[in-house]
Amino acid sequence: MIILGVDPGLRRTGFGVIEAQGARLRYVASGTIVVPPTLPLHGRLKVILDNLREVARDARPDQAAMEKVFLNANPASTLLLGQARGAALCALADCGLDVEEYTALQIKKAVVGTGRASKEQIQTMVRHLLSLDGEPAPDAADALA
Repeated sequence: MIILGVDPGLRRTGFGVIEAQGARLRYVASGTIVVPPTLPLHGRLKVILDNLREVARDARPDQAAMEKVFLNANPASTLLLGQARGAALCALADCGLDVEEYTALQIKKAVVGTGRASKEQIQTMVRHLLSLDGEPAPDAADALA
């Protein structure tokens, strides 16, 4: 089974593709969609939509996974993140993918063993679990996780 993980963000959207054969995981690809901050909001969302749609078409995943939105102290930031997630969900839906959603706590606990893991700990464990030569970029590591 090929799985496409997505870590949505309005500035940077991470993606990671793995192949799962039972308990064995194999790294396929990962990267970060960098969204130009000078674009208006609708243009930024289109960059996420178009690029993630292209990633999904190239990777041909069987399933997708994405982090659930969390509420934080700044409601405006939460709304913007929700819009980035919406663009990502539309790209995945357009490619016919079902999307499983997980909280950051669930992801961190599954990968590192604690829900309070740092970004650096996620990167280190993703590198170890997928036998990578180097640590992936933070957004890509979160998507691979």
